[in-house]
Amino acid sequence: VLGVSKDASAQEIKKAYRKKAKQHHPDKHPDDPQAEDRFKEIGEAYAVLNDPEQRQQYDAIRAMGAGGARFSAGQGGPGASGFEDIFSSMFGGAGRQQHYTRAPGGGGAQPDLDDLLKMFGGAGGGGFSSSGGGFGGAGGFGGPTAGQDITARTTLSFRDAALGTEVRLSVDGKSITTRIPAGVHDGQKIRLRGKGRPGHSGGPAGDLLLTLDVTEHPVWSADGANLRITVPVSFDEAVLGTTLSVPLLEGGTVTLKVPAGTPSGRTLRVRGKGLKTTKRTGDLLVTIEVAVPSHVEGKAKQAVEDLREALAAEDPRAGLAQAAAR
Repeated sequence: VLGVSKDASAQEIKKAYRKKAKQHHPDKHPDDPQAEDRFKEIGEAYAVLNDPEQRQQYDAIRAMGAGGARFSAGQGGPGASGFEDIFSSMFGGAGRQQHYTRAPGGGGAQPDLDDLLKMFGGAGGGGFSSSGGGFGGAGGFGGPTAGQDITARTTLSFRDAALGTEVRLSVDGKSITTRIPAGVHDGQKIRLRGKGRPGHSGGPAGDLLLTLDVTEHPVWSADGANLRITVPVSFDEAVLGTTLSVPLLEGGTVTLKVPAGTPSGRTLRVRGKGLKTTKRTGDLLVTIEVAVPSHVEGKAKQAVEDLREALAAEDPRAGLAQAAAR
């Protein structure tokens, strides 16, 4: 799994593991359903080879399966220690005895690797499993091991994401209630410690990796910890200046002074009225949008014509051609 030789050093194993884990991390392959299984397999392989005792046991089993160990028949033959004695010395007793008959040609019988693994409750070729705590997931040799992490998604409204909320999830048939902190954003992943699958042999439970999908709001948007809102003003308010009453996300309003001559698109800042997270409190960013009337009649039309005549000497597009030609 790690692509290392059987005599690889601990440093070589660690280097190979880090490279493989980085290459096959599920976050780098969001559209590949097999990515998580490959990542877990890499972690399980490293858990075995990184532990000196488990590696010694693993190497011994592999040597038997490859013909590296031979046993003579009977209980008194030269070099025969009895198969159960070997497992007693390696693992403190296998719990079952296995008998072998003399192989043709007078040599001892070769134990099959699949048979050895079946003795520990694993299917043939089942290998090691760090999540199972031993051989083939049988447990008992690897000690306490952590449970597997699991993933889930949930959808939040913009308001709930901005202000924080409590959600109830159904994961692996279990109901989980958790608090979502204020100021989370669309696509953010949060880790819920101990909410994954249970551990083995007294090991801790895994984590739940929760991805958040935040819906858009027709008025509000987030810019880091800052809140953005666009507020329309009339033409005369933009020209002469005004004072606005701007709504707040958590309720209530804040007073904002718009200076005379404010153009459409200018953003005014109200400090400390943005998102309140555990790390910081953002600002409220108010973008002014000048509302142009679709039609004017009577005195209003005359007033606009008088204004145009009064401002005839001003050219709002002065210098545009020269700037465009640079």
